[in-house]
Amino acid sequence: MKQQDEAGRILVVDDDHAVRDVLRRYLERSGYQVDLAGDGETALRSFTAAAPDLVVLDLMLPGIGGLEVCRRIREDSPVPVVMLTALGEEADRVLGLELGADDYVVKPFSPRELVLRVGSVLRRSRAALTAAAESLRDGGLQIDVGARRCTLDGAALSLTGREFDLLVFLLRNPGRAFSRTELLEAVWGWSFGDHSTVTVHMRRLREKIEPDPARPRRISTVWGVGYRYDPAEPPTGATAWT
Repeated sequence: MKQQDEAGRILVVDDDHAVRDVLRRYLERSGYQVDLAGDGETALRSFTAAAPDLVVLDLMLPGIGGLEVCRRIREDSPVPVVMLTALGEEADRVLGLELGADDYVVKPFSPRELVLRVGSVLRRSRAALTAAAESLRDGGLQIDVGARRCTLDGAALSLTGREFDLLVFLLRNPGRAFSRTELLEAVWGWSFGDHSTVTVHMRRLREKIEPDPARPRRISTVWGVGYRYDPAEPPTGATAWT
């Protein structure tokens, strides 16, 4: 078993005591240190006090709802968020992804699946933080991969963790069309999942990097396939993308 300080600290937020207890036991067996909260106000206090490495967040909470908790977390921190949603909450799930959640699990769920999702999200988050110094550029769009900073025409862009990872992947692979399934596997680490996740993140990226999101120049839709990144400026050599 991993040591808890190596595995990470997880904040589990759910108003169902039984769900919290099951998740605590499964996560602790995998080496994580676990904090629990049963409502949104307690979750925000615990988040500020304990600085978790990841938050497992139920959308349906008493008092301050899960979507508002996610929004407040995203105002100050890029910490990964895995949402718990009921089967019929598709609109809220999409909104949660728009607010910056990194992944979601639909209730009822397997605790083992959730632990696997937590591990996958944490690995990708940590890999991004420890990435070797790298910069990517396409015209006025510049990305410092190691520092996780992105600017457009000199102005800082506010990107969620997943939006940043997706944009980096696209800039590393200009001119190639990717299906939503391929993007889920490459950026999210999912071998299966809801393709609307990719659609939502692409729309958000277009809103942030395209002059006219309704007529995108960089992120093109390839009908029947998925998406392709078209450089604003033709690469002038290997250093144009590194």
